[in-house]
Amino acid sequence: MHILLTGATGFVGQRLARHLIRQGHTVTALVRAVSSPPALQRLRSLGVSCTVTELQESRTLSCALKEADAVMHLAAVTRAADARDYHRVNAGGTRAVLRTAAALGTPPTVVFCSSIAAAGPSTPGRPRTETDAPAPVSHYGRSKLAAEAVVRGHADRVPATIVRPPVVYGPGDPGLFPTLAGMVRAGVGVRPAPSGAHYCLVHVDDLCAALLTALTAGRRLGPEEPGAGMYQVCDGTPRSWQEICRSAARALDRKPPLLLSLPRTAVMAAAAVAEAAARSRGGQALLNRDKARELVQASWTCTSDQARAELGFVPVRTALDREFRAALADP
Repeated sequence: MHILLTGATGFVGQRLARHLIRQGHTVTALVRAVSSPPALQRLRSLGVSCTVTELQESRTLSCALKEADAVMHLAAVTRAADARDYHRVNAGGTRAVLRTAAALGTPPTVVFCSSIAAAGPSTPGRPRTETDAPAPVSHYGRSKLAAEAVVRGHADRVPATIVRPPVVYGPGDPGLFPTLAGMVRAGVGVRPAPSGAHYCLVHVDDLCAALLTALTAGRRLGPEEPGAGMYQVCDGTPRSWQEICRSAARALDRKPPLLLSLPRTAVMAAAAVAEAAARSRGGQALLNRDKARELVQASWTCTSDQARAELGFVPVRTALDREFRAALADP
């Protein structure tokens, strides 16, 4: 099968490209001119063909879509200067892909990798399901929900499925484990959310497996059922921040860090300072106010029941200590 992959230079995209090639697919990646040269080299070394373009460049996009049997659409920004930038890339890029695909005589199947941020936080003790009304709390989450709406709006012309992961980690993880490792090595860290907050995680390889199965066996979006064609995937074990930090400490053979609870106002203030400092250097902060709005929520948990029933999704990388150690060995 010829797969068109967007977001191929990102954390999940690079791992998914590896899985696709191993399964014998032909992969064409749409990459930006500003993409990381090492990431491009890794893709080409796998046998991925890279086409340099922007998603809004309609002629190149149309030619690429005509040759593809399916599209794995992962391209997105997770940090941006303001709401407009999130929507321009996340919703606008998705609109370009779906609109161009819909104009073809035989459009390819689209699997869109969204985020649990589009659904919003959960109530403690009640994980989110696919049919719960979405209530995103961040600009990022709202932009991903807008992108989902674009996919739904073209579902009568383009066969499409949406996969919503929670926090993704694993080899090459740019966010979770590096943050945890820093706290463990410092011996002290912060707990930004209430003490009872729990989180669902998914290993990047389990997410890739779910995306691939969604392509071949998943239901497609349709008007008849709100949750049809939508799959949440996680490892099935909600964990507290303390448990996650202890797993990171064991992976590093260190003592767990002392966790300091921070009030919401302090988290938001720290994020504003980090954001301003990064902006003065012309970059993006790892912690900004948009990310802070997510961090202070009561819980981020979801169920994978629908993915289990319809895709046969069974996560295999669920031992957090072991997977954190593996991430150290395979950065």
